[in-house]
Parts: sequence; structure tokens; C-alpha cells
Amino acid sequence: MATACAGLACGLTGCMHKRPKVPVLPAVLAPVPLENPPAPEKQPVLQAPRVELPPTPVAEAAASPRRERRRPVQKAVVTPAPADEAAEPQPMTDEAAIGELTAGGAADPQAQQEARDLIASIEKRLNALPSQTVKKQRSQISKIRNFWLQAQAAFNSGDAEGAKTLATKGKLLLDDLEKQGGGAE
Repeated sequence: MATACAGLACGLTGCMHKRPKVPVLPAVLAPVPLENPPAPEKQPVLQAPRVELPPTPVAEAAASPRRERRRPVQKAVVTPAPADEAAEPQPMTDEAAIGELTAGGAADPQAQQEARDLIASIEKRLNALPSQTVKKQRSQISKIRNFWLQAQAAFNSGDAEGAKTLATKGKLLLDDLEKQGGGAE
């Protein structure tokens, strides 16, 4: 049965060595002249449309931002409550709302070293910026310098963690500035 099926399959597919012949066309030996289409007498001339662009924006206000005056914070006065009103909540003082602040001090020499390195790298990168970038990105560089100076002041006062935080903010702004194509080339 298997032999019959194999034979039938071969018989239905036909012979593989007999293929139809494609007729060969005769070679063209005489040159054939090429025809050029005639050019129109008057070709239409296209006019470029006139586009009115809006004026170029100027960031003069960003170069010298207005600073609002700080208003003095009014501290809540806490008076001791009478014994019968002890269940009523007391308003929080500023110190209680912020929490206890620590000086950070010399407790962590690794944090001091990291802060010192961050501050130094920001100073080095700021000094390496091209003057053209400094002129174009004046407000951004001013913010970076502000964070750098605050970080130095915090480090000098013994607050290594605060200095590290401020220096990191300055570093991130400087990274963004360089990603925008304003970095040293």
C-alpha cells in the first residue's frame, strides 16, 4: 500500500527534468533613436508662500527674577489648657512641626568626604564651562552656583549631610545643563 501511494505521488507530480522552453528573442543590432518629449512652451512658476513667523521670545525676565520679600512667620502661642479641656488638640509650634534638627557634625567622616568631593567636582565643572554657555544659560548657572555656595557654607558649619544634599541638587542641575548641549565641548 505504501509503495502504491509513493508511486502515485511521483506520477502526479510529473517529471522534474522536463521543463518548458522559453523562446529566445533575437538580439537588436541596429541603434534605436530616443525620443525626447517636447517641453511645454510656458512652464508654470511656483511662488514660495510667505510665512509670517511670531517674534523670537526673549528671556530677559528669567535673567533677573523678582524676589518676593519674606513675611515674618507668626508663631502660635501655646497656653496650657485647663484640666477639663485636655481632650482638645493643641496647635503645634514650629519646632514641633519641623522635628529635632541635628548638627550632623563629625559623626560620619564618610559623609564629610562625599560632601567635600561633590563640592569640589561642581566647582571644577563650573569653571570648565565655555563662556558662551555661561552667557546663554545665565539663570541656570546662577542657580547651580547658589546651590554650590550654600553647600560650601553648610559644610563649613559642620553640616555634612546638608552640604551633600545641596551639592547633589547643584550637580543634578549641572548634569541637565550639559545634557541640553550647553556643556564643555
